[in-house]
Amino acid sequence: MRKLLTFGMIALLLAGCKKEEQVVAQKETVEQVIEQAQTMPLSELYRRAAAESDGKVFYGIGNSSRGSAAGETFIKELQKVNPSYSGKVQWFVPKNNSIFTLLTADAYKITPVYSMTLIQDGNLIQRKMLNTGYLLNYIPKEWKDAPGTNEQENGHPFALQTLNKVFEFNNTNNSETFRNCWDFVYKDIHPLFMGVDGEPVGKNFLYMLTNDTYASYLKDAYNALPQEKKDYFDSIINGVSSDVARLGLTSQNAKYALAYIKLWCAQYKAMVDDGPICTELTDIAGSGKCGLLVYSKFRSIKETQTSSVNNATVAAYQDGYKGIGGYAYKHYLQIPRTSPLPWTACAFIAYMTTSKEGFYPWGRDMGGYCSNPACNQEHSKDGYTDGVELYPAKNDRGYDWWISPSGGRLVVENPEYCAKVSAKLADWIDEQAGLHL
Repeated sequence: MRKLLTFGMIALLLAGCKKEEQVVAQKETVEQVIEQAQTMPLSELYRRAAAESDGKVFYGIGNSSRGSAAGETFIKELQKVNPSYSGKVQWFVPKNNSIFTLLTADAYKITPVYSMTLIQDGNLIQRKMLNTGYLLNYIPKEWKDAPGTNEQENGHPFALQTLNKVFEFNNTNNSETFRNCWDFVYKDIHPLFMGVDGEPVGKNFLYMLTNDTYASYLKDAYNALPQEKKDYFDSIINGVSSDVARLGLTSQNAKYALAYIKLWCAQYKAMVDDGPICTELTDIAGSGKCGLLVYSKFRSIKETQTSSVNNATVAAYQDGYKGIGGYAYKHYLQIPRTSPLPWTACAFIAYMTTSKEGFYPWGRDMGGYCSNPACNQEHSKDGYTDGVELYPAKNDRGYDWWISPSGGRLVVENPEYCAKVSAKLADWIDEQAGLHL
């Protein structure tokens, strides 16, 4: 009996070792493909992808359902290389941020499923996927060679696009004004927000506020406040100053960031989605309400007697607005280390980031900006109808304006910084939001 148990344990160990060896071997193979693909023009990538995936199903997984639409046109691109090409793209969108669990589990399957991913939440990507080696980075050659691309900002991890969430308020009550980002955390103000436990990228926004660049924006905006409001905020700012060192923050203006985070978490009204927030802010009944939400949600508002885009103001579009105008998060394109179809994954990623058609499923709406400027659609006059400006809030001022210190001053997600500060800051933020009660 003991011998049988021993042999059984040895067999299990050998099976485990063999499985891990398969994972490592596959990882090396995918890495080799990426290394070669990064030097190839699109024509050669498409040729290899068509040969690799002909007659097969290419499985992608992502936080955006629009990957399915991009997959349909990508197939047509491969059919130009091989008219008899019969491959298919199946796109899966997991719920409840389970994408990290699914990708990790897939890496250890004998037969992995997912060939690529479009994934958000820079913090968890860095800590759970990149630092562990589950996902690999690929930067298309023609993306690197394109004018206006910035590898430092969008190359590691490789970004498909930047999306913005912006401060807005209902303007039907002229007595309520929001001309400074601190106005959104003033007493008795309850901004509508998806919440730090509802959408992880929202928590990344709060992490990023402690970065020196954005903490400085907050300090400058505070300096521009009238004395009455400064007096109100001073006690909160002084109250959190002792937490700066304990939380490992290095910005000399970090206390302003912590005060802002504390007030934001204590006062926001949690919502399940950005759609309902936009509905409330554009309804005449939403007088005095404000929020932080995806800018492109304006596209879904139907004009009625009680609801109009014109009932809402984009805070940063006001002349003389002070401070941050919102935040920017990204969708990242990555290849699992066990990708069954790595050539096709590289070709699909290149397609989405080097052609307007490939980026169109996302680029058709304002508020989403491709990492390759050449792929962006024009949205600066989305508020016009037949040459007449009807809805100024829909006229997107573009990526460069939104991230500029003299423009929208968006707080831009940085995966490495989020991962660095989240270890100590996550629990502190949860406490401010009452999530440990």
